[in-house]
Amino acid sequence: QVQLVESGGGLVQPGGSLRLSCAASGSIFNIAYMGWYRQAPGEQRELVAGISSSGSTNYADSVKGRFTISRDNAKKTVYLQMNSLKAEDTAVYYCSRTTSSWRPLDSWGQGTQVTVSS
Repeated sequence: QVQLVESGGGLVQPGGSLRLSCAASGSIFNIAYMGWYRQAPGEQRELVAGISSSGSTNYADSVKGRFTISRDNAKKTVYLQMNSLKAEDTAVYYCSRTTSSWRPLDSWGQGTQVTVSS
């Protein structure tokens, strides 16, 4: 059983930055693919970024060049550095273990709200 807790969201102006964290419990974190997803009001949840156990990454086209996913296996934490934020990045962000094809494996937690607004 893996528990995931997201944090780091908030209100930021367009062009600003935030770093999200996803802290995991459980011994299998180091071998797990991990992903950040987001869901905006009225929209389907979508994959934003994923990272494999070896550090290979995958990004949605909409965030390429602006977002960076990383992981610290010693801390069992995965991060999402978000730069040059836009209003359309406003959403609740969630993390999950994923399959190698980036399908989420875990039940969704509370997520962390990111609001980009002036």
